Amino acid sequence: MSAVGGPGLLVVEGEYGQMGAAIGAATAGLVGRNLEAYRRRFQDEAGLSDADVRRWGNVYREVAGRYDADIRAALDGLAEGAGQPVEYVYALNARTEMLYGSAYKDEGCTSVAVLGSRTADGHTLLAQNWDWNAEQGPVTFLLATRDAEGFSVLTLAEAGMLAKSGLNSAGLGVCANLLISDADRGGDGVPYHLLLRGVLQSRTMADAHRKVLPQPRISSGNLLIADAGGEAIDLEVAPGDAGYLVPDDGLIAHANHFDSRIGVKDLKRDTAALTLLRPVRARHLLEPALARRDVTTADIQATLRDHYSYPDAICRHVNPADPARIVSVYSVIMDLDARTLSIAAHPACEQPYATWRLPEVFDAARAAGTPWLKEMADAAVTG
Repeated sequence: MSAVGGPGLLVVEGEYGQMGAAIGAATAGLVGRNLEAYRRRFQDEAGLSDADVRRWGNVYREVAGRYDADIRAALDGLAEGAGQPVEYVYALNARTEMLYGSAYKDEGCTSVAVLGSRTADGHTLLAQNWDWNAEQGPVTFLLATRDAEGFSVLTLAEAGMLAKSGLNSAGLGVCANLLISDADRGGDGVPYHLLLRGVLQSRTMADAHRKVLPQPRISSGNLLIADAGGEAIDLEVAPGDAGYLVPDDGLIAHANHFDSRIGVKDLKRDTAALTLLRPVRARHLLEPALARRDVTTADIQATLRDHYSYPDAICRHVNPADPARIVSVYSVIMDLDARTLSIAAHPACEQPYATWRLPEVFDAARAAGTPWLKEMADAAVTG
């Protein structure tokens, strides 16, 4: 299912339960592999038994039902389509919370948003490198969904999950960064990856805020949200509290530490590789174009391919001293006005970016007669 420059693309349409079932059926093998990998991590890194995983999975299924009925319908359908116990699928979508206390070894991510007032064509740009275990690359793909009302989403997704970085047909997008605080705990709350999908289900920026800020949370996380309306905000959330950042000279850059004055102790700042400098480095690289108000996608690509302090750079490579083998698994750039998502697989410094246009992926899938588009030429332009 892999393709030059990025992952495969799965396109589904219909009611949310139907779409979930189609996703599960098409990715059953990948879901099984991903579940096996995370169940091993749940046991080895968090000390969770199989009974623990099932119990918490059921808890998060109930939480999902209270949070968003469409998300729950999709995940229920996904579990059925993949032939997996539904509680395992919900545990997978709560993997951040399930691994609470494991310190996550060193998951990273560097995200940037540039307002249209600073770009060459007036479009809002949103981008990130997703730093995580290299083994997640083959079980991650682009997921495009279009519901019965015509509302569509295009997002990166680990098999068995519904969201990571992505954008929707309303021109709203989100990027994700791991944060860890002393307020994080186990228990009953909306999992971080469901918050990401909740943002992507939002038609407006105000809706996106409502899907994050008032929700009961048990883990920390960062959500960099921007839209085609020309605004961006970074939400640093923790259980019971939230901080925020707004653009400075048209740019927000974020890594894996708290930058706002939120009242929690940051437990990742000192161990996440180069987190204190990655956002600063991104700003330094983009400053000349920001000053000229002509930032382009090419400028964002160059920033995400940067090797300052290699191998623990914005474009991250395996550090021989790091047993977790963290890399920039995928690099994603979104043009929220054009509704495009460009993506490159590791190493993004060598791989070309392939660009997918959200309004066109559904027509291309129908023309191909299959939900899977394995060839980038069907709906992508490589650049």
